[in-house]
Amino acid sequence: MAPSAAQSAPQRIVIENCAIATVDAHDTEYASGHLVIADNRIESIGAGRAPEGLTGVVRRIDATGHLVTPGLINTHHHFYQWITRGLATDHNLFNWLVALYPTWARIDEQMGYAAAQGSLGMMARGGVTTAMDHHYVYPKDSGDLSGAIIKAASEMGVRFTLARGSMDRSEKDGGLPPDFAVETLEGALAATEETVRKHHDASFDAMTQVAVAPCSPFSVSTELLKQGAELARRLGVRLHTHGSETVEEEQFCKELFGMGPTDYFESTGWLGEDVWMAHCVHMNDSDIEAFARTRTGVAHCPSSNARLAAGIARVPDMLKAGVPVGLGVDGTASNESGELHTELRNALLINRLNPVHREAALNARQALRLGTYGGAQVLGRASQIGSLEAGKLADLVLWKLDTLAHASIADPVTALVFGAAAPVTASFVNGRQIVADNRLLTVDEDAIARSTRDEAQRLARIAARG
Repeated sequence: MAPSAAQSAPQRIVIENCAIATVDAHDTEYASGHLVIADNRIESIGAGRAPEGLTGVVRRIDATGHLVTPGLINTHHHFYQWITRGLATDHNLFNWLVALYPTWARIDEQMGYAAAQGSLGMMARGGVTTAMDHHYVYPKDSGDLSGAIIKAASEMGVRFTLARGSMDRSEKDGGLPPDFAVETLEGALAATEETVRKHHDASFDAMTQVAVAPCSPFSVSTELLKQGAELARRLGVRLHTHGSETVEEEQFCKELFGMGPTDYFESTGWLGEDVWMAHCVHMNDSDIEAFARTRTGVAHCPSSNARLAAGIARVPDMLKAGVPVGLGVDGTASNESGELHTELRNALLINRLNPVHREAALNARQALRLGTYGGAQVLGRASQIGSLEAGKLADLVLWKLDTLAHASIADPVTALVFGAAAPVTASFVNGRQIVADNRLLTVDEDAIARSTRDEAQRLARIAARG
């Protein structure tokens, strides 16, 4: 039986009296505007008050003193690292990995679930509406780690991409991970395909998607990269890995493969508009041209790059060349704060340290675009999220800017990016509010804090026993 008019009428939420940064193609902004949500879509947006005579209005929000932006989009993370924060704090990347791999290789499903809750919770209450996790550690008999991570995201209510990672190059093969921490080539490919078939949703308003994501050139075989790319394209999903993060990685690739990371990736089928890579710090002009030519995306992780002394990525040059660039928290063992909204500021400030571009490297609106529309491009979802436009999904954040922290900054986008971390009064994903006054509405924050502390202690005890 066809639904009645009453049953099919949309439920509307009206947000008014706020500054709005749409981050659309024209960077349209409103000093005082409105936004109407109808079910899970943005129905209208514009200057002044909302239209009169709207039906089905279930809620009106007077957002005086707020800036409304698209929800932030995280493009690179390792959730499991939440329970190994604060370790190896004075190491470069390779030494840091060697120090922590033996601990990470002992995680199990319960630990993975708790760590995902902690990582997701910290991001969500700070304005992230779309998250991703590059999980590549699958110890034998550790349980359903992918399922646990996806469950945590579903309960939190965030939009989510699981980049199902893998490693098959261990120490005995010249890689960094210990021998007991890797999968076989065949096992990794089979498990990745199973994860895609079980969890990936290709629909417009999908809440869960899956990407194929062998970990890095120094932890996977050439054959896993090649067959992983073939698998992703056969299944119609995206590809993700780490690339050009450190000078040591570049040396590793030249010694092992006789070429730099970008040329190596291209030789294995890993450049293309369906690919995005984390970091991309050490890129020469030819590398950037190759990424631009193939529309390969980049997840820029400024805090993690600084924490591990990896260097400053050439983000202004990438953007000028047309490379899609988003922002990433990276794992919280190399960015202990675990918050993406602070990466807006850090991306701007760190890129201004580049002696070539200096103060012209990035401005406030470019930084906001990296954290929103840029992220949507990188995840292949720019037609659905990343900007506030009629017809797009209702993923948005209300930032409170009328407190002491921002009171004397006239421009709201400048206040958000240059100023202190702004409180999140409300965050909506798919039209559903998941944060109110910097607190999660969908899960118990205090219970998550206890659980992640307990699992971190349990992991430390297990690792200590060897």
